[in-house]
Amino acid sequence: MAPPAASPSRVFAELDLAPAPEGRVGPAALPGREVHVSGSAELSVRPDRARGSVSRRLQYIAHSARLHGIPEENMTVTEDFSRVENTYQMEAEVCIIFSNFGKMQNVCNLLIEKLGTSVTINPPHFYHTPEAIDTLRRQVCVTAFGNTRRKAQEVCRLFGQALGKPLLIKEEETKEWGGHIDSHLSHSADSQTLQERIQNATAYASCRVFAVFEIKGKENRRNKLL
Repeated sequence: MAPPAASPSRVFAELDLAPAPEGRVGPAALPGREVHVSGSAELSVRPDRARGSVSRRLQYIAHSARLHGIPEENMTVTEDFSRVENTYQMEAEVCIIFSNFGKMQNVCNLLIEKLGTSVTINPPHFYHTPEAIDTLRRQVCVTAFGNTRRKAQEVCRLFGQALGKPLLIKEEETKEWGGHIDSHLSHSADSQTLQERIQNATAYASCRVFAVFEIKGKENRRNKLL
């Protein structure tokens, strides 16, 4: 528990050094000194049960993620401490970025098993990094050119010719679109299965190219046999 926070106390004292009046008997009549004191104080203590309980769970969540190879920079913690009537309430949200869906499922299952109803696992949000989209664009373009070259080779072989070097290469059209949204997936996103979420978040790209190749002449029979 955090130590109490005390406000400055106010103390007023008055010393009476006058001799005792004549005629008094007993101890009060003896010469002496008196002190008159008045004081006040105010104390406060921060609630620690809610904070401590949530903190322990946060530590367990972070520890579980680290055991599955999740770096610290991929975990974000947001805490909210509030007062509701005469009680205190603390909520915390942990956002973890996974690049491996298998690890994500393992961590979620572990947290549900160990923490029970004290933790709520929100449905995952799938997205692509800019690097992943750039890689997809390059791959689809290179694959289209490779398919075009193989097609030209097959055409040349059909006529007994050998394919030469490319004379013209042109990318004519590229398209990008999101996941398929079928009629049976039109229900709310909260009720979708994990596979449906992945399908809807899958990125697609297509590329159409045009190329002109040189024809070297008749195909070498030895190469044809190989």
